[in-house]
Amino acid sequence: MLGVLRIQGALASTGQARLLSARLLASKSSTVMATNRGESTQAPATEHFDIIIGGGGLVGTTLAAALAKNSTLADKKVLLLEGAPEFRGFNPTGPYQNRVSAINHNSIELFKSIDAWTHIESARYKPVKQMQVWESNTDALIQFQHDNFASDVACIIENDLILDAVYARVKEAANVEILNKARIQCVRLPRDSNSNLSELQLQDGRSFSCDLLIGADGANSVVRKEMNVDVFSLNYDRMGLVATLDLGEDACDNSVAWQRFLPNGPVALLPLTDRLSSLVWSTTNEQAKMLQALPPAEFVDALNEAFCRQYPRVELADKAVQALNSLFGHNATQHQVQYPPRVCGVQDKSRATFPLGFLHASSYVCNGAALVGDAAHRVHPLAGQGVNLGFSDVRFLVESLAAGAYAGFKLGDKQHLIKYERKCLAKNVPIMLGVHGLHTLYSTQFSPVVLLRSLGLQLTQNLPPVKNLFMRGAMGQ
Repeated sequence: MLGVLRIQGALASTGQARLLSARLLASKSSTVMATNRGESTQAPATEHFDIIIGGGGLVGTTLAAALAKNSTLADKKVLLLEGAPEFRGFNPTGPYQNRVSAINHNSIELFKSIDAWTHIESARYKPVKQMQVWESNTDALIQFQHDNFASDVACIIENDLILDAVYARVKEAANVEILNKARIQCVRLPRDSNSNLSELQLQDGRSFSCDLLIGADGANSVVRKEMNVDVFSLNYDRMGLVATLDLGEDACDNSVAWQRFLPNGPVALLPLTDRLSSLVWSTTNEQAKMLQALPPAEFVDALNEAFCRQYPRVELADKAVQALNSLFGHNATQHQVQYPPRVCGVQDKSRATFPLGFLHASSYVCNGAALVGDAAHRVHPLAGQGVNLGFSDVRFLVESLAAGAYAGFKLGDKQHLIKYERKCLAKNVPIMLGVHGLHTLYSTQFSPVVLLRSLGLQLTQNLPPVKNLFMRGAMGQ
């Protein structure tokens, strides 16, 4: 009997030891998970946030900074889900990058409001004093600038510098948490669940709930698909080619943005420094791949030819443009095309391509969810409006959420979110239709269309009120 009792006691002691060991391991695992909250490598139980932003990038990260900065929303717990690894930062003394944005006045004001603009100013950016857009088949052109160049038309800023500036603000915010390598697997919105919360699961199994889920997850948005809204999209069968270019000695202060409409699509030079420019060349898929593969010297020759070559003229359109200028009392020298500085080199490994297309969601909101940026709309880069529309979404959404919270609305209440949608649609749709219309007009060499677009371009140049209207729209004013 004594032996049996000893055996039972030993077994009990062994079980207790195992239980204690398991608890210690669980405690250690929890500590490791808490230490690594910036990496989506663990799978704890569902955690709740007031707002979850699905997708980082320029628009999602700026939204997180704007939410944190708003005094009415500063007490809201925000989670930013970023699919990429932790951002490595930006080196202002390093080589210029090939992905840049033409930032307009409204976007600059947004950066100022979240204390990000001083960060950008202290690094590097290039003001654009003038823009020139011209035809390849006629002498039609348009030039944008303020009277006496009193203020900038836009600013050219590297995308990673913008990210660096807004991440600095987000990391200072006590109410914002960033989760890297976090990709959304599935979403369940309030209409599909018994609660009033939006829920999501990441690809690694982690689950979260929130009052408002914001889709900033790009053109293939998982959030938008779950919202079940209609989407109008077009594949342009075109690609954009970007590169960083070295300029010749004729560049001077290099403060002009140049864009020429070629038969296959527009080519643009955006100033970076006095001797560097950024290229955005929209063309056919085949030509884009060919240009990307060319040896540097041949690529530079092809680019200089694109800006200076005399393409086949449409005589009727040329005569119509001349007659229009005469009607307004202008001679040929007053509307003479200026040519951009000569490109003398392309920086190593700076050439890259990306597909072009059009996308617009029929609705930006539903109960428990909202869309911003490319998740809601996507446009051709020819007018430099894509990311500026996304930053405009950020401003409208934060304003609407703050007003709703102050009035006592729940964050995910569609009845109040619809106000954000109305503001966005009123601004975005006219710009998007205009950009898409320009792409369509300049995708053909059909003579009557060339005549129409040349007259439209030259008429805008000759009518300052109309030109100023377009310029204010491009600047976001």
